Amino acid sequence: MKKFYAFLVTMLLAAGVLAGCGESAEQPKEEKKVEEGQKGAYPVTINDALDNEVVIETKPERIVSVIPSNTEIAFELGFGEEVVGVSDFDNYPPEAEKKEKVGGLEFNVEKVISLNPDLVLAHASTAQSSEAGLQQLKDAGVPVLIVNDAKNFDEVYESIEMIGTAAGAKEKADQLVSDMKSKLEEIKTKAQAIKEEDRKSVMVEVSPAPEIYAAGKNTFMDEMLSAINAENIISEEGWPKMDSEAIIERNPDVIVTTHGFYTEDSVGNVLSRDGWQDITAVKNKQVAAVDSDMVTRSGPRIIEGVEELAKAIYPDVFK
Repeated sequence: MKKFYAFLVTMLLAAGVLAGCGESAEQPKEEKKVEEGQKGAYPVTINDALDNEVVIETKPERIVSVIPSNTEIAFELGFGEEVVGVSDFDNYPPEAEKKEKVGGLEFNVEKVISLNPDLVLAHASTAQSSEAGLQQLKDAGVPVLIVNDAKNFDEVYESIEMIGTAAGAKEKADQLVSDMKSKLEEIKTKAQAIKEEDRKSVMVEVSPAPEIYAAGKNTFMDEMLSAINAENIISEEGWPKMDSEAIIERNPDVIVTTHGFYTEDSVGNVLSRDGWQDITAVKNKQVAAVDSDMVTRSGPRIIEGVEELAKAIYPDVFK
């Protein structure tokens, strides 16, 4: 569990570095990727997240996923039987844990090839560090689809549609995206009813003391807070390391931890910190832990994550 938490923090900090790479400039490319892959019959040609042209000759029957978010998407689209290999960090759905493990941040190329996949689902967040391994797979004739490193809801939807198109479940992917959008709108509508004077200021802590990291601007978490009508007290970009004095000065109404699922008593850790007793969130015991996978993993459960975040911040509104 601690091993996965270290991986999670590493991935979040990497996302913070990538957040400044110009999402708006790449948006037309994202639209192109989905559009080019929406053919009803095989072979299917898709431009992936790195603008590689990927040709999938036949409907995949053996899929390897090297990152948890892709695995969750594949299972949600009904490809649990087809998935034959997953990363060491895959923990949802429970069936994924029973699949063959192919490694962590650096996957085992030989292991992947031994599973005889006809589609490997990779990810833009690790594409650079895994470049050599991914090239070996391509050289071995394995189609490799690099899915985008989603930084917002729309990009999550694009990831789902890309995988659905590649694996032969375009209609199911479209329906899943439609359902997710509808649920998000329901949450937003409920949040809009919150009066300005009742709006909460929030800090989302992704790594505990002594080295506190929090969700800042231009992150997925910041967009989620906006969706539920909450104010993010972290004005810095990405996932900054914060000192206690800055947090005390900004005085959040609510503190949400995302590391409680992987560390012991994250709420108690926050409530007992020296000098934090006058922070409104601590004084009123408005400190909550949410499942980090739901709120940070860019897959089908992300809308459930928004709702969990809303319940932690506005328990009277989102019961």
